[in-house]
Amino acid sequence: MIDLRSDTVTQPTEAMRKAMMTAVVGDDVYDDDPTIRELERFVADLLKKEAALFVPSGTFGNQLCLMTHTKRGDEVIVGHDSHIMAHEVGASAVIAGVQLRQIESSGGRFDIDTLKGYIREEDIHYPDTGLICMEQAHGDGSVMPIDHMKKIYDLAKEHDIPVHLDGARLFNAAAALDVKACELAKYTDSLTFCLSKGLCAPVGSMVVGSKDFIKRAKKYRKLMGGGLRQAGFLAAAGLIALNEMVDRLKDDHDLAKYMASKLEEFSNIEVIKDRLDINMVFFKMTGVDEEQFISDMYDKDIKINGTEDGEWRFVTNHDVTKEHVDYTIETMKALI
Repeated sequence: MIDLRSDTVTQPTEAMRKAMMTAVVGDDVYDDDPTIRELERFVADLLKKEAALFVPSGTFGNQLCLMTHTKRGDEVIVGHDSHIMAHEVGASAVIAGVQLRQIESSGGRFDIDTLKGYIREEDIHYPDTGLICMEQAHGDGSVMPIDHMKKIYDLAKEHDIPVHLDGARLFNAAAALDVKACELAKYTDSLTFCLSKGLCAPVGSMVVGSKDFIKRAKKYRKLMGGGLRQAGFLAAAGLIALNEMVDRLKDDHDLAKYMASKLEEFSNIEVIKDRLDINMVFFKMTGVDEEQFISDMYDKDIKINGTEDGEWRFVTNHDVTKEHVDYTIETMKALI
């Protein structure tokens, strides 16, 4: 099957499978897993932060950071179309007990004057602004400039508010901007990134921040059910992901642009060209029955998702080749 639904669908590489099979492990809740420790040290050094923590998923990591940064009843400023807002099942209300204040977002960018007005003043009637969240790369396929991240971070520091970055595809953003990932981490107090999005690891994400923040987060991780005991089997794949899969992300980006150019040949397809920064192609398509089209594509060995807000999304990844893209395009031509 050719799977274009997401970059989370990749299979672990042979090197990952071998590393997992031979990993030296211990009980991570007791700090006894050497492979987890190695991964956490590696990530902290890579992003030039004090400490890092392995967690089961990106949503887990984001919600853990919200819980660690805030107190119950705080207000967290997030983009209206952010993953934390739209795709994490309302977890912030359930887990951290905070309310989300949505600010209009365009590819993760906020108008700075608007953001300034969203920061609460000291008033008996107002919740405290406990956190500002950014997303980079954004789930809509966009990457924001580093100087915009700096403007958000500097404003937050003026008001003594921490900044969290949902960096699920942090390394895609770094590749698109042609910078090291630590340059993006610079303008954060905490950040998360996924090992299982684009990097082929089977499970896991990382939370990164100061030593004090990670110490507190580790206790909350246990509270949330994230004490994973012999998790070094998963960390072994994560180390391979960071050492061997990061540099090839540009290949996925190039393939997405190639796919977009082919989709533009269809008279009934409109490619969203200004959101082609990473490995995602968003487009609108008329004249097809959605459920039938998905079913017909599946019958031709191609897995795709349905639309969200009227847009289709195809995602390139390690397991998708140029030949797969060409086959997909020819199949679409035949079906349409």
